[in-house]
Amino acid sequence: MSKARTAAEIMRREFVSLQAGDRLDFAEDVMALGRIRHMPVLERGKLVGIVSQRDLLANSLSKALEFDPKDRRTFLKSIDVSEVMTRNVITIREDTPVAEAARLMLRHRIGCLPVLGPGGDPVGLVTETDLIRAAYLPGDEPL
Repeated sequence: MSKARTAAEIMRREFVSLQAGDRLDFAEDVMALGRIRHMPVLERGKLVGIVSQRDLLANSLSKALEFDPKDRRTFLKSIDVSEVMTRNVITIREDTPVAEAARLMLRHRIGCLPVLGPGGDPVGLVTETDLIRAAYLPGDEPL
């Protein structure tokens, strides 16, 4: 019987993060340029939140009808990431089985799980894409 795969085996070890004081316009730019949908928010190396494209969209849509593109950009520059980030982040450890990661993502309807190392520092991310790759393309390296 084979051993169950763990988060450490499928997670992305290189990821882009934000600081709580970064502005939403910066987060939006990084997400667009890097084709990133989730970004952990760190303070002194510790996870304090996560921002998703959904968070940006929800915040932007609430004001978008009132703004032209230039005014929208000015609006995003005025908001700290800490104002829109999800604070109670669901996380996993490196030894969490992949199946458990999938269950958590489905149960909580989230697209990303930060992976915490032994000291509580973020060491990776498991995304929906990583789960699909693990299920259907085992052995392939992350793109």
